[in-house]
Amino acid sequence: MEKIVASKNSKIKNCIAVMSGKGGVGKSSVTSVLATNLNRQGYKVGIMDADITGPSIPKVFGVNKKRAGGNSEVIFPVESVTGIKMISINLLIPNEEEPVIWRGPAISGVVKQFYSEVEWGELDYLLIDMPPGTGDVPLTIMQSIDIDGVVVVSSPQDLVKLIVKKSINMTKKMDVEVLGIVENMSYLKCPDCDKKINIFGESKLDAVAEEYGVNVIHKMPIDPEFAKLCDEGKIELYHDYNKEFTDQLTANVNTYLTNLK
Repeated sequence: MEKIVASKNSKIKNCIAVMSGKGGVGKSSVTSVLATNLNRQGYKVGIMDADITGPSIPKVFGVNKKRAGGNSEVIFPVESVTGIKMISINLLIPNEEEPVIWRGPAISGVVKQFYSEVEWGELDYLLIDMPPGTGDVPLTIMQSIDIDGVVVVSSPQDLVKLIVKKSINMTKKMDVEVLGIVENMSYLKCPDCDKKINIFGESKLDAVAEEYGVNVIHKMPIDPEFAKLCDEGKIELYHDYNKEFTDQLTANVNTYLTNLK
């Protein structure tokens, strides 16, 4: 498949896809935290919400009541309160609660437009929040957009270990580099004694990473404050509550991306 190019006034230095083999493991959560902290460090950041049938990025950033504008040539992305640019199907349709009942080719076509027809301007990082699985849209993105690296998101359950392997195998077949794996909901830290409680069982991440020769980027805890801020559309405040985690996640992704170049 021929590669598509960004709109004529867009200059994107790094393009990172965030993917998961199944839904519900926190792919959008990782995308949001990574985007927020990169932006906090002074980088120009955009998010392309490629999960057309299950978009969540606008709600997490509190921009779900806004709508993207445009003209006959380009679409203008919506900006968060800290200047993160983003596009999502929920920023284009009149009612965010209206389901998108489209077949694969139509969804893939819109995702291509999100890259080629949105005026992103100058970005240090464009993060692509992929839909779950290894179907049409992830395939389209990997074949038609120059991806610098993929962050795979998982959770500790045994079933997810199998799904993660499918995601890694897909990226290798597409000749796209895996920056590493983030394990979400890895543990809960007791607020009284700081003990780590493995609610979903013992992590298998290190073994999978070693088997496939990929990096463990971070193990992300269950944090009620994080869920609260997402529900309130205030994810950009999360760094104030968990500076250690957000800084480490961002530093690791940057390190692994640099090592690829």
